[in-house]
Amino acid sequence: MRFEGKVAIVTGAGQGIGEGYAKALAAEGARVVVAELNEEQGQRVAKEIGDALFVRTDVGDPASAEALADTVIREYGRIDHLVNNAAIFQGMRREGLTTVDHGYLGQFLKVNLLGALHMTRAVLPHLKEGSAIVNQSSTAAWQATGFYGLAKAGINHLTASLAAELGDRGIRVNAIAPGPTDTEGSRDIIPEQVREVLVRSLALKRMGQPADAAGLLLFLLSDAASWVTGQVIAVDGGSVVRL
Repeated sequence: MRFEGKVAIVTGAGQGIGEGYAKALAAEGARVVVAELNEEQGQRVAKEIGDALFVRTDVGDPASAEALADTVIREYGRIDHLVNNAAIFQGMRREGLTTVDHGYLGQFLKVNLLGALHMTRAVLPHLKEGSAIVNQSSTAAWQATGFYGLAKAGINHLTASLAAELGDRGIRVNAIAPGPTDTEGSRDIIPEQVREVLVRSLALKRMGQPADAAGLLLFLLSDAASWVTGQVIAVDGGSVVRL
């Protein structure tokens, strides 16, 4: 029960890896806030957890992020941890950087990159020394994957920059970069034949599961990682090896 008495916000917790994060934190005693744009999915996850708070949230909108923080403080009186997981992923367009519609690209980056900054700024006045933030990156940040990889590379830079900026306050900031993970979202955008090729390319011959990333999340938010900050750690079965 490493997080008993702590309050953790998980954005995009209505399905996939975010849902796994929320449930893993709750299992170790945290009071979890399911911050999700999809109301049906968010309410489902909060109900399955039990003692959890659902708040409909659009991380691409700074006002929505601030309203979330205000609600959490009103309901729970504190914020200890923030997990910036929300992103446009399932059903995202498969287009190149030179052809994608400008409006879509702007909205995509507003959610997938700036959303983490909007949320961090919203909760920052309530964080204390010992608080921790984990951003959701991806191994796509190190590959030629168009605007999705562009957003995740930005998340890596944001993670390092926030870690440097908030270190004096005793607030740690790290990121998790999952590789090919078996979720509803990945099944929607990655054809089965491509999944088979991906698995064969991995050092560990299987798709990742949300629980694989959740174990690292719990470590990074816990006191066991009290001297770890500014890091982007891959959970990818060996798909990307950086020397």
